[in-house]
Amino acid sequence: MRIVPLFLFSALSLVAAATDRPNIIFILADDQGYGELGCYGQTLIQTPNIDRMAAEGIRFTQFYAGSPVCAPSRSVLMTGQHTGHTRVRGNAGGRSPEVQILQAEDVTVASVLKKAGYATGIIGKWGLGSATDAGDPLKHGFDYHFGFLNQTHAHNHYPDFLWRNNQRVTLPNVITHVGEAEGTGYATKPAVYANDLFFEEAQAFIAKNKENPFFLYLALTLPHANNERTAELGDGNEVPDYGSYADRPWKDSVKGHAAMITRMDGKIGALLEHLKKLGLEKNTLVIFSSDNGAHNEGGPDYDPAFFEASGPLTGLKRSLFEGGVRVPLVARWPERIKAGGVSGHVAYFGDMMSTFAELAGTVSPKNTDSISIVPALLGSENQAKHDYLYWEFHENGVSQAVLLDGLWKAIRLRTLEAPIALFDLQNDIGERTDLSTKNPAMVARATEAMRIAHVDNAFWKLSEDGSGKTSD
Repeated sequence: MRIVPLFLFSALSLVAAATDRPNIIFILADDQGYGELGCYGQTLIQTPNIDRMAAEGIRFTQFYAGSPVCAPSRSVLMTGQHTGHTRVRGNAGGRSPEVQILQAEDVTVASVLKKAGYATGIIGKWGLGSATDAGDPLKHGFDYHFGFLNQTHAHNHYPDFLWRNNQRVTLPNVITHVGEAEGTGYATKPAVYANDLFFEEAQAFIAKNKENPFFLYLALTLPHANNERTAELGDGNEVPDYGSYADRPWKDSVKGHAAMITRMDGKIGALLEHLKKLGLEKNTLVIFSSDNGAHNEGGPDYDPAFFEASGPLTGLKRSLFEGGVRVPLVARWPERIKAGGVSGHVAYFGDMMSTFAELAGTVSPKNTDSISIVPALLGSENQAKHDYLYWEFHENGVSQAVLLDGLWKAIRLRTLEAPIALFDLQNDIGERTDLSTKNPAMVARATEAMRIAHVDNAFWKLSEDGSGKTSD
């Protein structure tokens, strides 16, 4: 549901006073848990650069991904529509690839920014189409793409090829192929690490477009495990070296997970320095977030509980409990965002559409579920709010969740006939006490929100018989 900001003109005046249309860099980690950054309470994994972003900018404590899994979360981010409305509402893999493709009529945030005069680039993982179908990122507002198109291919951190603007780029990695998707597997002769290349490409994109406003969507594949390597070798946390964790008395997969995050953090620090050297630091908004909650896919020796990857939250990736959908969001914009800010404003991926459109001096499409968070970023109290946030999850049936007023979390699991559990997040962030029987009025409100939030599309439907089965 979209709420029109009551203080639109105030927000616009804040932006006008602050900047001449900022560059925007959105850095998206893959399977980064809410509790896996120092600025969110992590004590074992070192993330000094992201922590510095938070110290010099703002950290959101109740920000949400679009979904507890990859493809639909990215669809929400791109379209500004929640999973009851957006095109892609689940991971399809190789079974039904057509259900995981953006179509020509889908308007993305990149399309909006490109029309507003921004140079637009995606570097890293796309996951919403290929070079030969309607989901090609170059057909959805991006001037430039380098990286993975297929999300299963993106499991492999040492691929033998990547894509640049629909052209295959051969890499010197030698891999053992595993699975059906082209390029999946693991390296037997590793040479170049994909995410290292992504940061090199990101710096080149920034340098090339330094004279014009640009939007860079840096969609990393860290710290996602290589699932195929996990299946074959038992350790999917694939990384060139263990860095500062090499001498820790931990299992290798545990060291690998920590090293992946710290390696990413170091590259982010270098990217921030690159902006400074080019004189772009003060006119560039840099945001860091994650596509869903922490994974448990690194192998039998890896346990996310070791790092308290979800912090105080319950659940991991693939869960509609907070640990599956509440994610970090850190934003840095020197002299525009006040240093050391902490915001409890409730927002989600879909809000990036209106936020980026406002910063670019344009408007977002009408059919979105998006509210600009520019006021919250800039410290204004004039921030509009959602009545509710909505998620649906299409695995093992259909599960639904709704967050009412930023306080009451209602969850219905696997079938439309299941009872709704209700949690008071203000007093029970771990979602341990079901209050549904004590608050029937709130349950009724959640039930109605779940009913109206979903609109069928060609592939993603809620079954008429209440079984929760989808069409894929």
